[in-house]
Amino acid sequence: MRRVVAQMAVSLDGYFEGPDGDISWHRVDEELHAHFNEQLATMGAFLCGRVTYQLMEQYWPAADQDPTSSPTEAEFAGIWREMPKVVYSSSLTAPGPNATLVRDVVPDQVRALQAQPGGDMVLGGALLGAAFRQHDLIDEYRIYVNPVLLGAGRQLFGPGEKPRDLRLVETRTFGNGVVLLRHERPR
Repeated sequence: MRRVVAQMAVSLDGYFEGPDGDISWHRVDEELHAHFNEQLATMGAFLCGRVTYQLMEQYWPAADQDPTSSPTEAEFAGIWREMPKVVYSSSLTAPGPNATLVRDVVPDQVRALQAQPGGDMVLGGALLGAAFRQHDLIDEYRIYVNPVLLGAGRQLFGPGEKPRDLRLVETRTFGNGVVLLRHERPR
């Protein structure tokens, strides 16, 4: 059974974006990007909210054609293009290539996706993550804590979250100070 893996970057004080949607504080260097590529290349699908999907689609499909792209960025462009995407949106009318549009998070539909063959599915987008958490559909969290305090913005986990026990399965510190905290749902 494929698992749903939520992968998000946060500030030390728990924000996934700063004021006005600012994410310029994310510390993605070559080492961290190579790690992302290694992890994401094994996935079977990207599960995206509309905002995340449109942000990614603006740049990544042709990033390997940009002569200023690093080899790691060029590699990710191919991963993004080739990976099937499931886009959750009530307003998007037509997603791009290799993408399927879904209007709502329906637990039985997600479980049907999990039953299909292939690698795990990576979940991106804070609002979509909250919808998946509401239905207890996330099997693993990969939270990349950036060494920065924002003091304001949008928090990844907000009030009203249901308590959940998780099991720490990995920590890793990258050279740029980002720390991976990887937790799984207990089995």
